Formats: sequence, C-alpha cells, structure tokens
Amino acid sequence: MPKLEVKKGQPLVYVILLAIAIGVMVSLRHCSVPQTGTAASEDDADAIKVAIEYSPLMCYTYADTLGGFNYDLLRLIAQREGKNIKFYPIVALHDAMEQLEQGEVDMVVAQFPVTKENRQKLLFSDEVYIDRQVLVQRKDSLGEIKIKSQLDLAGKNVYVVSGSPMKERIANLSQEIGDTIYATEEPLYGPEQLVLQVAAGEIEYAVVNGGIARELAKKYPALDVSTSISFSQIQAWAMRLDATDLQQSVNAWIRAVKATPEYESLKSRYLE
Repeated sequence: MPKLEVKKGQPLVYVILLAIAIGVMVSLRHCSVPQTGTAASEDDADAIKVAIEYSPLMCYTYADTLGGFNYDLLRLIAQREGKNIKFYPIVALHDAMEQLEQGEVDMVVAQFPVTKENRQKLLFSDEVYIDRQVLVQRKDSLGEIKIKSQLDLAGKNVYVVSGSPMKERIANLSQEIGDTIYATEEPLYGPEQLVLQVAAGEIEYAVVNGGIARELAKKYPALDVSTSISFSQIQAWAMRLDATDLQQSVNAWIRAVKATPEYESLKSRYLE
C-alpha cells in the first residue's frame, strides 16, 4: 500500500483527498476481470497483470463507482476477448516501471506518451488516444495567469512525475526557448496529486497530460491548464521489450474494440 506522507503545512483538503485516493486503490488491488467459466487458480496463472495509474483518465472514482477511460477500456477488452485482467493500482510511475522491469506486472497503463527515446526501452501498444502535455498553474484574484506562453517559463521551476517523459520534454523545451527551465521530479505522487498541490498553493507549476488536467480543472476553477507544453502525442500502454506476443495480442484487441459502438461511447464520455 502506498505510504501516506503529510508535509508540514499541507492543507487538510489535500490530505483528505490523497487518503481517499489511496483507499480506492486498495480496493482496486483486489479487482479483476475473470475469464468466464475458468477456475480461479487458472485465472491467476493466465491473468494479464496491469499496473494502472490512479487518475481521471486511467482509473478513478465516479459517484462511488470505479471508472476511467483506460480502466473501462481494459474491462471491455477483457469481456470481449474472454481474458482475465488483474489490476494493480499505482501512484508513483517509477514504482510501476520497476515492477514491469522485474516481471511483477505485464503492462503499465499511465500518462506515458510514446516518444523515440521511450521506444528504445519499451514496447508500446497501438494508439489508445491522443493527448498533449500542459502546464498547470493558479489564476490570481482577477483571473490572470503568470505563464501565458512557453517563453514565460524561462528560469521557472516546474514539477513533474518522477520517471515520466515530462522531464525530457522540459529539457527539450529549454533548448527550444534558449533558456533554462528547471524540472523537479516528484517521487511519491502521481499527476493528480501534483495538480492538487498546485491548487492548494503547495507548488506553483506542474506539467501533466492535458486530459487529466482538464478533468481536475473542472473541480478546481482557480486552476489554468491552457498553456500547452508539447504537441499532440500518442498515448499507449507500455510493455517489456521481450513481450512481443503480448504486444501483438493487445494490438489486435485494441483494433477490434475500436470498431465497436462501446468504444465510441467511452470516447464520448471521457475524451470529448
């Protein structure tokens, strides 16, 4: 179970929200989508183990029900293909990548855009959806923001999830604008917690995927997520380099499910 660490001066609302998130992840740890008519022991042996990030587009709670685009899509695939998927909730991305490397899980589902550098270390599924990285910042009392373009980030410090490609993107952006942008990696929390830290005034800036940022900004109107940090990027599920058979199967399942009305319904609900 993730360790809940409370920083000095941390707002109570942030601590409560984080505790709720961890509680939901504990319940998700026991959740799976079993293959119909298969014994439980066989289910466990044949299960596809998926580390899934707790965030609005991955796996989240909606009116006391587990949901999220990736979670629901994986459940839909499991039901259509008769597969058993076991979910392992994560907060810190680097922990999930270690689990993947050590063979504890078969696939990582998180805010992890496909880049040239990532393809050298991991196998990826076909495109699941398209997203881009955005800056999360607070508006002032007049609704104004400090960072209105990428150039305004010169000399600023932004927070990113540890182990995510966001740090790489910040380094590239520094070169593009011809000035230094500092990136601090957060080792304990995921994108949702970074957004909450910005909302609570714990940190000034964070860079996360746009889909996650937009969903959370609906709940926190003092947040601004209008400044893009990257172009549109493919979002996909990550696997080990030697998992070619799994990659081929997952890609076939994704292509098949994309042709269904159920997939269009999920897109309409979560992405549009």
